[in-house]
Amino acid sequence: MNKLDDLTIDPTLDLVLERVVDVPREIIWQAWTQPEHLMAWFAPKPWLTVDCKIDLRPGGIFYTVMQSPEGKQFPNTGCFLEIVPHEKLVFTDALAPGFRPLESSFFTAVVTFTSEAGGTRYRAVAIHKDQAGREQHEAMGFHEGWSQCLDQLVAWAKSVEN
Repeated sequence: MNKLDDLTIDPTLDLVLERVVDVPREIIWQAWTQPEHLMAWFAPKPWLTVDCKIDLRPGGIFYTVMQSPEGKQFPNTGCFLEIVPHEKLVFTDALAPGFRPLESSFFTAVVTFTSEAGGTRYRAVAIHKDQAGREQHEAMGFHEGWSQCLDQLVAWAKSVEN
């Protein structure tokens, strides 16, 4: 196990994407916290994010609907657990808004943004309840999908910076 900030990473349960991107963290924060911005990059193309609701407070809703290229929609409901403005978002699909337990859960995400020379260190950790869930998420293309979404976020950010 290794330690990232206050989070201990268990490689049998957790998946990590970490990169330094040449975008200010304030813009990345906007991309993650404003529905109209998140919808522009949140699903790996050719998938789309067609709906999003964000209530940016612990217990607040984090809801997205992803749409496949064939038009099938996949709603995802969760809630925020921790918010540190411009630095950290923690959300889960284990709980509905108001911290109400849901029957099934896939993962909890910890996304952090740290300013570095020339940009932002972006770190996304997907925490799973068991090894099977981690392996399923990895097989679904966690690294490729989350990397593509980060590339899309960076492209979106550069379009709004200019």
